[in-house]
Amino acid sequence: MEHTQMIEARLQGSTRAVQSLQQHSDVVAAMLDLMIDRLQAGGTIWTAGNGGSAAQALHLSEELVGRYRADRRPLASAMLAADPTALTCIANDFGFEQIFTRPLQALASEHDVLVVLSTSGRSANIVNALTAARAMGCATVGLLGGDGGESLPLCDHAIVVDANDSAHVQDAHQVLIHLLCEGLDAWATRPQGDQTT
Repeated sequence: MEHTQMIEARLQGSTRAVQSLQQHSDVVAAMLDLMIDRLQAGGTIWTAGNGGSAAQALHLSEELVGRYRADRRPLASAMLAADPTALTCIANDFGFEQIFTRPLQALASEHDVLVVLSTSGRSANIVNALTAARAMGCATVGLLGGDGGESLPLCDHAIVVDANDSAHVQDAHQVLIHLLCEGLDAWATRPQGDQTT
């Protein structure tokens, strides 16, 4: 069939990107420890991304507020651009570069975590949000691609997926999202007295 070669090439690229995550298992564990520590302190996990990465950021937050696998209490999380009225207001009045920064500054605190998803690490609105988060004392986590861009040094913990194609980077990011959900589910379903990291 005419599509077979394309399908096989795309699957091979995605497989390589996902397999590259094995070298970052310690970083995933550190991300989980950080997120659990902040949730235990009453913090919120804020997420941000553009385009397909926005959909993935929203996916991470909805899994935490709703459920991933386990029936457990909701975990505090929200995607910073989930409200289209706020997004369009901010973009119109302050520029698209501020769509994550303004709600972060309005709603977040030093007890929180900002998780950004970016296939390049270079989006101005992501870099601005990370800069604001650090100024506020929020912890920062990056699921990145390319060379990590300007976002990489602004993250307390980051994984730069080893892939050149943004679709392959996002495939790996989806696996990372589910790993984070799996770890947070495991923590949140322990007996209340045994919820240390």
